[in-house]
Amino acid sequence: MTPKEEIEQLRKELERHNYNYYVLNKPTVSDYDFDQMMYRLQDLETFYPQYADVNSPTQRVGSDLNQAFTSVPHKYPMLSLANTYSEEEVREFYERVKEGLGGEEFDICAEMKYDGLSISLTYIDGVLTQAVTRGDGVRGDDVTANVRTIKSIPLRLREGSGYPHEFEIRGEILMPWTSFEKLNEERAKREETLFANPRNAASGTLKSQSSRVVAERGLDAYLYYLLGDEIPADGCHYENLQKASEWGFKISQGMKKCKTLDEVLEYIRHWDVERKNLPVATDGIVLKVNSLRQQRHLGYTAKSPRWAIAYKFKAERVCTRLNEVTYQVGRTGAVTPVANMNPVQLAGTVVKRASLHNADVMEELDLHIGDMVYVEKGGEIIPKVVGVDKEQRQEGAEKVQFIRICPECGAELVRFEGEAAHYCPNDSSCPPQIKGRIEHFISRKAMNIESLGPETVDDYYQRGLIHDVADLYTLDVAQICGYNRNRVKSAQKVVDGVASTRNVPFERVVFAIGIRFVGETTAKLIARYFKSMDVLRNATVEQLLEVDGVGKVIAESVVKFFQDPKNAEIVDKLANYGLQMRLSDEQLAGQTDKLAGKSVVISGVFSKHSRDEYKAMIEQHGGKNVGSISKKTTFVLAGENMGPAKLEKAEKLGVQIVSEDEFLEMIV
Repeated sequence: MTPKEEIEQLRKELERHNYNYYVLNKPTVSDYDFDQMMYRLQDLETFYPQYADVNSPTQRVGSDLNQAFTSVPHKYPMLSLANTYSEEEVREFYERVKEGLGGEEFDICAEMKYDGLSISLTYIDGVLTQAVTRGDGVRGDDVTANVRTIKSIPLRLREGSGYPHEFEIRGEILMPWTSFEKLNEERAKREETLFANPRNAASGTLKSQSSRVVAERGLDAYLYYLLGDEIPADGCHYENLQKASEWGFKISQGMKKCKTLDEVLEYIRHWDVERKNLPVATDGIVLKVNSLRQQRHLGYTAKSPRWAIAYKFKAERVCTRLNEVTYQVGRTGAVTPVANMNPVQLAGTVVKRASLHNADVMEELDLHIGDMVYVEKGGEIIPKVVGVDKEQRQEGAEKVQFIRICPECGAELVRFEGEAAHYCPNDSSCPPQIKGRIEHFISRKAMNIESLGPETVDDYYQRGLIHDVADLYTLDVAQICGYNRNRVKSAQKVVDGVASTRNVPFERVVFAIGIRFVGETTAKLIARYFKSMDVLRNATVEQLLEVDGVGKVIAESVVKFFQDPKNAEIVDKLANYGLQMRLSDEQLAGQTDKLAGKSVVISGVFSKHSRDEYKAMIEQHGGKNVGSISKKTTFVLAGENMGPAKLEKAEKLGVQIVSEDEFLEMIV
């Protein structure tokens, strides 16, 4: 067998196993054997690059290269569906269809409404050629590179299955419950903002600038609608999707062709309960007239088809017993109360803990130990206590009082003006805060030490190797390894990763040292205003208030940070270890105030510089990057294919549109 033949054979084998595992959920080969085939194919493709193929199974791991998304028009507009919330509204829809068809018999295809990100996939000769998000329904973003990493989406359709030469199939990109929970657990350890629900997580993931990130997060996809000139005009929706399943697509689970209204309502009632056992989030049922001919006859309103409707489920709520309230201390010292309850099934997961947010929320709920509490997910998939069944309260039950001292170090808690949370002020000696600050220091937007993670930080802390961020620079391979010589390679990666941070720019150093209330953007503004750590550490509250975007709380927090002798000592150590403690000469030379006080929104695709480069230019010349258009926006830096929604909003508010060339002239 020639190398080319072996490569082609391995690709077919791996595609078949991918289909069995991710679509049929019936693996026919062990993980080990699958991995061995994959490794063999990777080796062959490395040695024989002339046989490279973007649709090879090896390419599903994604790339670390950043990418800008191009806005492209939809061949067929992606309209939204009208929503219903009661069986009575479903009856009204059914009667409208019956009247619209003049009494002609019709079937309704009932299927799950998946709570994800709408996607349109185009296939030519059985090969995935383009994947586009819904966008505004007329245009969407080309996310083909990221979609290629989703293993349940076929890159090539199954040979001999009879697919058309060219067609479009639409569906939903989803993040399964297991992937969502794992992702939020990882983000919680890094004290990053949690995704509210799998839909937000899937959307944020699919729009990631790194396809490798997409590949790692375990997205899934269900396809539910076929379009194309070669799709039989007199065909039926349900039958088309059965064919799509034969071609290799994962179609909507539990689809049913209903012949009567009673069957439709029975379907809705069944899945209102059974959906809790599905591996992905659903928020309703979609009902479609099955006949494509009848769909065309019924037509569309301005916003949605007359032949389809969505029935939305009510938010889930369960009742369970509150056993105790415990308290977690985060990196910034914020103390979060947590309800610990009897385990209960809710929206696909077992819930036994729920955030109570802060003291005000606890007081409003009037919680007592032993209360039967209502827990809800609904749109906010993070469990929360939303009420108490006071009729079931036991006489003499103990009222829950918010704590006054830190559960980790015993320091008296404080509450800052304008803040809902209570804080532990002992940021230099409270163990969770120390470890949290180290984890923050090594995070991607700070020092970006990829060889370290929360578990490793905890291990080093427990072993006494590190007590603060400066101790990272004293680590050596022998210390990390101890008696375990198998750790030498990973230990060297840690030491090298720490050493590489000496080149991290000053703005990120300011963010990394972990001043309370100073986020990434504020750190940049402060760094560029004061230009060096020596000047910053001696700044007064009044001087800090002169920085755009810095208020009293942040200013006082910065001053307090540097007044703490332990923090000052850590900063001195970091300076001695060679970290960047001032803006570079290049940054200083290029800084101007030409955009001072201006808020700029970037939209579209650019030819002369990347979006990130333009963002840096805006900040370098004193401007501020903002994500959305408002009355406070100074101008929009617009490239090609600016989103129509943004353009309309800018015109409505009278916000200036500035072209790429005009912008570059502004900062000369």
